[in-house]
Amino acid sequence: MKKILLLTSIITCFIPFLHYGQQDSQYTQYMYNTISFNPAYAGSRGVLSIMGLYRTQWVGLDGAPSTQTLTLNSPINEKNRLGLGLSIINDAIGAISETNFTASVSYTVPVSDTGKLSFGLNAGGNLLNVDLVTLRKFNADDVLLENDINNKFSPNVGLGIYYRTNHFYTGISAPNLLETDHFNDDILSGIDGQVSVLAKERINYYMIMGYVFEMMPFIKFKPALLTKYVSGSPIQFDLSANFMFNDKFTVGAAYRWSEAFSAMAGFQITDGLMIGFSYDHEITELGQTRFNNGSYEAILRFELKSLYHRFITPRFF
Repeated sequence: MKKILLLTSIITCFIPFLHYGQQDSQYTQYMYNTISFNPAYAGSRGVLSIMGLYRTQWVGLDGAPSTQTLTLNSPINEKNRLGLGLSIINDAIGAISETNFTASVSYTVPVSDTGKLSFGLNAGGNLLNVDLVTLRKFNADDVLLENDINNKFSPNVGLGIYYRTNHFYTGISAPNLLETDHFNDDILSGIDGQVSVLAKERINYYMIMGYVFEMMPFIKFKPALLTKYVSGSPIQFDLSANFMFNDKFTVGAAYRWSEAFSAMAGFQITDGLMIGFSYDHEITELGQTRFNNGSYEAILRFELKSLYHRFITPRFF
């Protein structure tokens, strides 16, 4: 039983993405990455949109999380009713890495002169790797830490709703509806047969909302909110406020409730090419340590006009 408690402690320390807290990937520039957590967003920009993101969290802390994300989405017919999307996300923290790959499909219904309501579904899977043999062992002969977990597959399905006008958007989604036991009796056994689940994937629920104010002909202001809930953890609130100047330069700030303050900047290099950067400063006890130099995030988005539509004016969502 002591070995089970020891292993539980090790896994809990190195698996915030799979434990009850931060399970799905965390983003500061979530406003450019909606397709990763809401399949109904697919095709909503009216063009083929390809985005790459790299995030390194808690720089200076050994074994800290890092995330690499690649997404693409596009409408597939002239009326923009159908949309397709694809996202590949790789998370690594300590001895654990997980790759998520998801295909999304959406269908959009006009509900007013400017309002559109989209319904989305996604399906895919996760590949989990745990290098248990790289962990420091309290007991060098512990057989439970001798076998790695290699490419353990678990399926994934989800759904979402997304509503938008020219200036407002909101959406609700649950990108992973299947709760998966990552460590169970089939993987770890041998201590009198008494091995219980150590890590379980929980359903993550998202709600996103934002509004764009035309303050001047050359200045737009957008406050936004991302709310995330997973059973067993407090609700997470991400509040952001961004200004866009001349449809080219974006600058703003964000606050992750009780966790971090963030600064963001982006530049629309051409009609189809945009770059963005962000920095997070932790306000938790972890953020006060000399081993934590904050979190950094960079994105690159490339868009191609569709066969049916020209580029739209650069926008926030």
